[in-house]
Amino acid sequence: MGGTMDGMKQQRRGNTRQRIQDVALELFAEQGYEKTSLREIAERLDVTKAALYYHFKTKEEILVSLFEDLTRPIRELIDWGSRQPPTLETKQELVRRYSEALAGAAPLYRFMQENQATVRELRIGETFKERMQGLRDIMIDPKADLVDQVRYVSAIFTLHAGMFLLQDLDGDAEDKRKAVLEVAADLVTRAHEGSRRAKESS
Repeated sequence: MGGTMDGMKQQRRGNTRQRIQDVALELFAEQGYEKTSLREIAERLDVTKAALYYHFKTKEEILVSLFEDLTRPIRELIDWGSRQPPTLETKQELVRRYSEALAGAAPLYRFMQENQATVRELRIGETFKERMQGLRDIMIDPKADLVDQVRYVSAIFTLHAGMFLLQDLDGDAEDKRKAVLEVAADLVTRAHEGSRRAKESS
């Protein structure tokens, strides 16, 4: 029984932590990171500042934890990709999974795009850059022509651009994500075929 109660308490604590992150990100997006205080986050949540303090001591802690939680799928994807053969199927699957990871963390990426100075100060930007480089290193065939290497990298950035640049266009969000994914997958296919042809002719 004690174990069940402990599990329930832990789950509840996990849910509270996530609610704090969600509300904080809402406020950061609405009024800017600098102008948002812990007190305002607590008020929006309808909890005391002490209750908020139990989970996070500063708003920096909230943002860093958000980044870690929401980008964990990218870290897991890089781990998975580094253990796979460098086939077209692997690269297509990487792009597909990365598209899903981006969709799941869209509010965080929009915040990062709009608050680049804060992101740099908190070193989140540096960590994100390292993850992007990890993804790039799995995608790129180092023996490919420069044009095909650019195609591989462009596939990743097509997914990013699609998330930011298409959000104001009319249409269903999932349809837009699939259209962007199709373009990214096409770039990967062309890059892979180009590097295969280059190997065959050398």
